[in-house]
Amino acid sequence: MKHLYVFILVFMLTSCEYFNVKKTSSEAILNEELQTFNWNDVDAYPTFSSCDSMLTKQEKKQCFESHLTTQIFSFLESEGIVVTQDINDTIVLSFEVSETGVLSLSSSKIDTLTFQEIPNIKTLLNKSIDSLPKIFPAIKRGQQVKIAFELPVIINVK
Repeated sequence: MKHLYVFILVFMLTSCEYFNVKKTSSEAILNEELQTFNWNDVDAYPTFSSCDSMLTKQEKKQCFESHLTTQIFSFLESEGIVVTQDINDTIVLSFEVSETGVLSLSSSKIDTLTFQEIPNIKTLLNKSIDSLPKIFPAIKRGQQVKIAFELPVIINVK
């Protein structure tokens, strides 16, 4: 019986260390989470309501880009641009979609010949995105976020 009491006493004294709870600060958890967080990717790209039927993230991105490109082309064609030289150029447009779904043209890389032939090209490009339907912003971890992307657009005027 003495041995049982001694065993229980030793067990109680040594087992306390197994029940110690190691405290982790919220800062340490936040730092660990931030290191595993991929800042360059979103859970869902910006989209138009017409692209909701797409299943994968990549399909929705392609739908958004093609819809945007189609809108720009349609607007530029309706403007009836007249040039003195043939233009076959790829311009790179940099866009931003805000957290509220507002699309804005942040910059554009336009060849000097294209800019000489169509001096109001930047104004036309800005007008073309003004008539877009409602854009749903990008989503990252359940939050609406701002996203920037580039879109190459081929200008072919004869």
